[in-house]
Amino acid sequence: MAEREPVIGIDLGTTNSVVAFMQDGTPTVIRNRASTNLTPSVVALSKTGKMLVGQIAKRQAITNASDTVYAAKRLIGRKFSSPQTQDGVKSLPYTVSAGEHDDIRIQLGDKNYSVPEVSAMVLKELKLDAEAFFGKPVRKAVITVPAYFNDGQRQATKDAGRIAGLEVLRIINEPTAAALAYGFGKSVNGKIAVFDLGGGTFDVSVLDVSSGVFDVIATGGDTYLGGEDFDNRLIEWLVFDFAKENGIDLRKDRMALQRLKDSSEKAKIELSTSKETQINLPFISSPAGGGTALHLQKTLTREKFEELCGDLIAKTITICEQVLSDAKVKSTDLKEMILVGGMTRVPKVIDAVKTFFRRDPCKGVHPDEVVALGAAVQADALTSEDSEVVLLDVTPQSLGVAVAGGYVRRLIPRNTTVPTSVTEVFNTSKDEQTTVKIMVLQGEAEVAHQNELLGEFILTGLRKARRGEVEIDVTFEINSEGIVSVSARDRETGLQQSIQVTASGGLTEDELKRIMEEQADLMLEARTGEEMQTRKLELKGLMKEVEELIPQLDKATQGSEFGQDAISKAKSALENARKAFDAPMLSKVNESMDTLTRTISLFKGVLERIK
Repeated sequence: MAEREPVIGIDLGTTNSVVAFMQDGTPTVIRNRASTNLTPSVVALSKTGKMLVGQIAKRQAITNASDTVYAAKRLIGRKFSSPQTQDGVKSLPYTVSAGEHDDIRIQLGDKNYSVPEVSAMVLKELKLDAEAFFGKPVRKAVITVPAYFNDGQRQATKDAGRIAGLEVLRIINEPTAAALAYGFGKSVNGKIAVFDLGGGTFDVSVLDVSSGVFDVIATGGDTYLGGEDFDNRLIEWLVFDFAKENGIDLRKDRMALQRLKDSSEKAKIELSTSKETQINLPFISSPAGGGTALHLQKTLTREKFEELCGDLIAKTITICEQVLSDAKVKSTDLKEMILVGGMTRVPKVIDAVKTFFRRDPCKGVHPDEVVALGAAVQADALTSEDSEVVLLDVTPQSLGVAVAGGYVRRLIPRNTTVPTSVTEVFNTSKDEQTTVKIMVLQGEAEVAHQNELLGEFILTGLRKARRGEVEIDVTFEINSEGIVSVSARDRETGLQQSIQVTASGGLTEDELKRIMEEQADLMLEARTGEEMQTRKLELKGLMKEVEELIPQLDKATQGSEFGQDAISKAKSALENARKAFDAPMLSKVNESMDTLTRTISLFKGVLERIK
């Protein structure tokens, strides 16, 4: 029986990312090459022009703030002109600009990157970690996204996977993945809720679990509510007090802003276990006209932190109320409450959840790892013939089309089980109308412009007739990943137009192909670099062994012609190996390894016979 190709599950997080796989029937996290389970979702361009990813990128963030990108997940699939983007860029130390399609571009050095490209660098790092673990290429993955991600954000995440060299088997919702990990291998039956508050996003889902079937009943969330917002509240508090005392706005200094960000995040974490913490930032600024450097020193209590962030926590509970209402369940109907995401370690968050759900949360899951573990379960289910896991997810937001008068006609309500397909008949709105524009919208607002425009297309060639006489079938289809396709057909002539909705303001297929070709060379270079490092270590070991064997053979053969000839060849092989060690060619290293391996085998054979 052929060995199965490795397949992985990835939690692409705002703050940290995790990769996992199924090991002997158990979902297991793959440690990265730094021997930790969590890889910071940080990308940086070093002063020497080298691209850095993960912990090494995060470490140099303060001294290289303008070329260090974090929280890219909060920008993926969004338009530059969106209110969330415009609000978010105010607190970012790196440069964000508008692309050709109103998409977001991030500057690193003298080059602008799309957000999927930046996210792909994190995914490639996880892919390389997995390949180092398996010792073979990894091509397939399931990637998780926040449940409340719209179609454009899902498409952009899938694009990032493609750029990273991965075949994305499925995009699944993070709360659903957490439920899969929680229920896997257990006889869980009943309704459970997943409260997922991460670094940049918030989701809550209610599922009905029975005999390996995970049926999502309702989901809700906010894709711009997470730990970053808690950090920003602390930054604002520190900046305001410092400006009040010294008349200097620290947000105008990128390095100072990054130091504030770093200290705020650490203070937030410390307050999960302590009642108060100290924030000390020496030499944070200097007066404009010169003079003594200024320091920032503040004591932050847990009480003050909760006061600053209380409305953010209250917002999560409001969303929970809506989701339970949509699911038509009471908190007392739930069998289990699962907390996911690093922010669920905050005591005030835990208290709010306990109060609302009237129960203690489950303590049997790891909040940082459970989503990746669930993605691994789903990846295994999609590639294994004997898997008994069945996942029924829902669309998080309603889908419809714009109609006359500037309103929305909903075809698929939120929390509809996917995959699904719906067709509805529409009529022309004007006399002798020969074309109709189909505007695809996602959201809950009744007024069209208040919803997210996913895409639009035009159906032409309609016969001239009075208003309302021409009938048009509009069909919406959503696949199991939540990806939307829409078509429109003239019922009389059979003329049809359709689109698969692409990331809003995102990459075109041509751009995606170009980026993938560029990244393929980088991937090959990165993988070759990893292999080169490993091979050189092996070569070094072989060189040392030959050096130790030469005097032993010289002594054992007592200067015989055979011995001198063998030693001469060995010294020549060593010299070639030293040159190969310093050269950038993997083929030369492999060639020297083969020669030294044969030399060692010969020497050991001779020494054994002489004994």
